[in-house]
Amino acid sequence: MSKKKIWVINFFAGTPDSGWGERHFFLAKKWIELGYDVEIISSSYNHMFKNLPEEKGEFTRESYDGIPFIWVKTPKYHSESLKRFWSMLVFTWKVLKLAKMIDNKPDTIIVSSMPLFPIWTGIRLKRKWKAKLIFEIRDIWPLTLIQLGKKSPWHPAVLFLGFFEKIGYRKADSVVSLLPNARAHIEKIAKKKVDFHYLPNGIDESLQVKEPLPKSTIEKIPTNKFIVGYTGTIGLANAMNYFMEALEILKEQADIHFVLVGDGYLKKDYMEQSKDFGNITFIDKIPKNQVQSVLELFDVCFVGWHKTPLYLSGVSANKYFDYMLSGKPILSSNQHIKDPVELSGCGILVEAENPLKIVEGILKLQKMTEDERLVLGQKGREYVLKNHTMSQLAEKYAQIF
Repeated sequence: MSKKKIWVINFFAGTPDSGWGERHFFLAKKWIELGYDVEIISSSYNHMFKNLPEEKGEFTRESYDGIPFIWVKTPKYHSESLKRFWSMLVFTWKVLKLAKMIDNKPDTIIVSSMPLFPIWTGIRLKRKWKAKLIFEIRDIWPLTLIQLGKKSPWHPAVLFLGFFEKIGYRKADSVVSLLPNARAHIEKIAKKKVDFHYLPNGIDESLQVKEPLPKSTIEKIPTNKFIVGYTGTIGLANAMNYFMEALEILKEQADIHFVLVGDGYLKKDYMEQSKDFGNITFIDKIPKNQVQSVLELFDVCFVGWHKTPLYLSGVSANKYFDYMLSGKPILSSNQHIKDPVELSGCGILVEAENPLKIVEGILKLQKMTEDERLVLGQKGREYVLKNHTMSQLAEKYAQIF
């Protein structure tokens, strides 16, 4: 009996070497252990990758640590340009073209957003191959454009994305969401009951083996200060503007040092804004397997969100699980959205979009004893190992297949 074959269509899917989008790589490793054949179809270019795959034509096959990838050649673009959407549309069309070259059809097709456009390809292939179609929602689009991008519900981009969102919810056999409370929104758009499954982000057990940081990186982080750290994208969606306002309030606090690890379109602005601060260090994005090594140097980790109905559906940022695995307490700035910090009790919650409350939270954590912070951090580590390992998530996912 032949193995069941799974296709993952994800414009942003990457390898640990890519520096972004490793979710399906780690899930695929577990699915293969469970006896499935898996192929990940991704774009040859996206602005989130630190390292791009090598192109060898329109479609490039690569096996990375035993996981088969097909890199679809797509146009390069700037993250804020309209060409980004064009690149996503080219990917959508080329995956359909790729399908005509495949003899061994998949039994299950997973289309992961963003972008939403490839769900059209998924629906076409579902009909052609009689395959099961799973639509995976990582963020809710186009609602994100409306709530965070301040676009009108009648904006052309919102209407265009909304078309793909609706047909995806309606035509998929199952909808998987990384957001725990997304069912209500999905069924409102679909105007029917859907086969909904909550399958959040998580951590791969291999991340517990920490790759050492380069000496040059270690030397940038003070050893005699209270270190408040952040890892991830430095952009608007992460409410970093309020964090930066809090840092400005504390810029004369010599015993506290802030370390921001990552890249993003606001990074240069924030570096300019804080050039006179004496207690902030920016570090470029590091490989995934070095994240635990840098978190080990922090005393507290920060995560922030905006005040918006968008997050009432829940959040599932990878940084939560990286932070929790490290055993460090977390300062979470949100509107009580039942995030992993609140659910596990591994840190302090403060009001969203309020720099003064962020400052209060930082000072409260600083005043705690090391043992008190250790207790908080251990709650997070125990929670993530119990609820968010890739082995657990892959097995739950496979039940949908």
